[in-house]
Amino acid sequence: MTLRVDVYYSYRSPYSYLATARMRKLSETYDLEFDVRVVLPLAVRSPEFFDKVNPLWPPYLMMDTRRLAGFLRVPFRWPRPDPVVMDMKTLSIPAEQPYIWPISRLGVVAQEQGRGCAFTCEVTRMMWGGEVDDWHEGCHLAQAAECAGLDLATMLATVEDETERIDAAIDTNQAALEAAGHWGVPTFVFEGEPIFGQDRMDLLVWRLEESGVRRR
Repeated sequence: MTLRVDVYYSYRSPYSYLATARMRKLSETYDLEFDVRVVLPLAVRSPEFFDKVNPLWPPYLMMDTRRLAGFLRVPFRWPRPDPVVMDMKTLSIPAEQPYIWPISRLGVVAQEQGRGCAFTCEVTRMMWGGEVDDWHEGCHLAQAAECAGLDLATMLATVEDETERIDAAIDTNQAALEAAGHWGVPTFVFEGEPIFGQDRMDLLVWRLEESGVRRR
């Protein structure tokens, strides 16, 4: 029987991105599927967080994610443009967010079409891999969707027709993450148990093997 893991995921989270290659590898190695539950990044969900954050945190985040990408041998560069419009000096965040909402909605549609993990892997590699500028323009998203077995035009039509429902699904994902016992991303939830962080994926594998996950 295929085991399923919910992964609560933000397209602006570098740690979420750094988990995706291993998610794909695990789903190829085991009879396992990751269901991507898209949530909005903390900067959009709770912008007041940055009013109190230690000023050492942003530079440490940048250093740590670059270091971790090197350790994992994963290509990495902060996306251009940043999925969240934000003044990195003042940490102020405007209400208008033209990038994170569209990509998050597409992630919901991809999951509904049974290709959430594939879409997320392809899109985040394009956004974060360091080879693509202006990832939101031109054919970049269309090519990533095609590599995931999806048609971007069809997905965009669904988003346009069902925006309210899709936004409600994102809210539902956030509530489900908190109900599972955590607030951050990536959080993996298997049989009701939350496992937070890409650095805890070995723990997730241990739990899966305890539950009898089969190798493909």
